[in-house]
Amino acid sequence: MGILGFNIVKGLDNLPTQKGKQEKYMETKNVVITGPVYPYKGGIAHYTGLLYKALVKKYNVAVFSFKLQYPGFLYPGNEQKDTSDSRFKTDSTRYLINTMNPFSWFITAREIVKYKPDLLVIPWWNPYFAPCFWTITVLVKLFSKSKVLYICHNVLPHEKLPLQKILAKLTLSRADSLIVHSIEDEQKLLDLLPKAKCKKHVHPTYNIFKRDDLSLAKARELLNIDNNCKVLLFFGFVREYKGLIYLIKALPEVVNSYPDVKLIIVGEFFQDKDQYLNEIVGLDLEKNINIYDGYMPDQEVGKFFVASDIVVLPYTSATQSGIVQIAYGFYKPVLVTNVGGLPEVVEHKKTGYVVDPKKPEQISDALIDYLKEDRQDEFVANIKGQEERFSWDKMVETIEELGGLSS
Repeated sequence: MGILGFNIVKGLDNLPTQKGKQEKYMETKNVVITGPVYPYKGGIAHYTGLLYKALVKKYNVAVFSFKLQYPGFLYPGNEQKDTSDSRFKTDSTRYLINTMNPFSWFITAREIVKYKPDLLVIPWWNPYFAPCFWTITVLVKLFSKSKVLYICHNVLPHEKLPLQKILAKLTLSRADSLIVHSIEDEQKLLDLLPKAKCKKHVHPTYNIFKRDDLSLAKARELLNIDNNCKVLLFFGFVREYKGLIYLIKALPEVVNSYPDVKLIIVGEFFQDKDQYLNEIVGLDLEKNINIYDGYMPDQEVGKFFVASDIVVLPYTSATQSGIVQIAYGFYKPVLVTNVGGLPEVVEHKKTGYVVDPKKPEQISDALIDYLKEDRQDEFVANIKGQEERFSWDKMVETIEELGGLSS
């Protein structure tokens, strides 16, 4: 039988028929994506799902996702899945991978080989997945002619983990090519693998959260916010490196100029929430801050971005961020810090602001400048002017180039 039946592959008989006609598979190249997709929540799942939707326009695409992504004791949040918005659903998805069960890795690799892929695309963001992804990559390359491309969201994780460099190097060295989203990650990758075939490509835009029927007035009504308020948004998991504490420290100066300003904090707290609440009380900001503690279901995301005037990412470290691309999807300017790849996607005083990390006074100065000078129309026009740069079609072109699909 060979390794779990790898030598009994019978060609096209086992291919999923997402297009309905087997002949289609004989004229168009096959792509497999392995990673989290709907109903898993979070930016990586959103990204992988949108990548599928972009690739399936031109190729036969199958997705192999997780039956179990993280065991409960390793996941700091409450729930790993979100079924609230089926727009993220991907067709031809099989949920086979259990990261705690090596047997499932072999089965997944066998099923991928049956698909006869021309290219296998794997997202990389955490060395926890190294054993699983390494096994699948090695077996697929051994038993098929597929090339393997890794998309690195983080070459190394934000929070240090044991053996992270060894695990990253071991796994990523098996790729034929790699994509990174920032200069910083490109350098980290080349430090690990000096001869890696890699290319930097900007993170594409998330525009799937938009609802055409949701106006600013309606969004603020849903959030019980006055239409005349100035609204700042912090969105996403709350971790120390996200720098939320510095945004809170910056707010009193903004309140002095705009007493009715509102900061909306939306996100699941992955650390002690009390330090933030104590800072808010100590600075007498209770009336100016609304907190939505917990993961926000996908179908609820839009109202927060529509209601906001500017989105703030006061990070102390980063590689890149999907939050910027969600904001751009709503044509919302952003304030980011000069860390990682954030300044590569935000043009200072054109599509937002770039300030130094851990500098509350710079955050407040930038926010006051934006609100006082009424730069919204100018910034929105500039964001719209960069839509092609951040498009998924551009991302597909890079994948085609590196993965050999265009040859």
